[in-house]
Amino acid sequence: MAHQKLIFSMPARADLAFDAFHYQHWRAQWDSLVSRTQVQHGAPCPSVGTISENTGAGALRALYMRTQFVSYHRPTLAAAKMIGRSFPFTQWAASMRHQPDGPDRSLLIYTYTFDVGPAWLRWILEPLVRWVFERKTRQRFARLAQFLAVRAPEIAAWQRQQSTQAVASNATQTAHHP
Repeated sequence: MAHQKLIFSMPARADLAFDAFHYQHWRAQWDSLVSRTQVQHGAPCPSVGTISENTGAGALRALYMRTQFVSYHRPTLAAAKMIGRSFPFTQWAASMRHQPDGPDRSLLIYTYTFDVGPAWLRWILEPLVRWVFERKTRQRFARLAQFLAVRAPEIAAWQRQQSTQAVASNATQTAHHP
């Protein structure tokens, strides 16, 4: 079984890095690992229990994986596990923890575990899959860092707009339902 923790420095606050990864609107603009990702029922982001469908990109476009979120605590932690199987994976799970690392900086701590199969090929498949997975993961989060270096102010403005809309919606609901 492969298990690894990777730490990436992000040039933006933890909440911005979290939203850039988990909100489909932002993720579609930078994620090099997936060509298509969709959260169940068209939700803009996951939540605990939701399922996402992910189709690989580039040389990995044949890879299709369904994942279910087992934890989702914006803006600090999200974790998911694979549902069913997706060759070469027989089991897969990952978590992303976001921590502040100074003003306008954060650490993204990505931990993954997977098993590959068929079992009789595991001895040769696992080292290869581990190497490809880690390489693609490093490339993926380097792209996220590049995206945040340029687009963090835009994501922050979007967050402020979302907060303003939520406050206005709550005020409207309170006014109509005293």
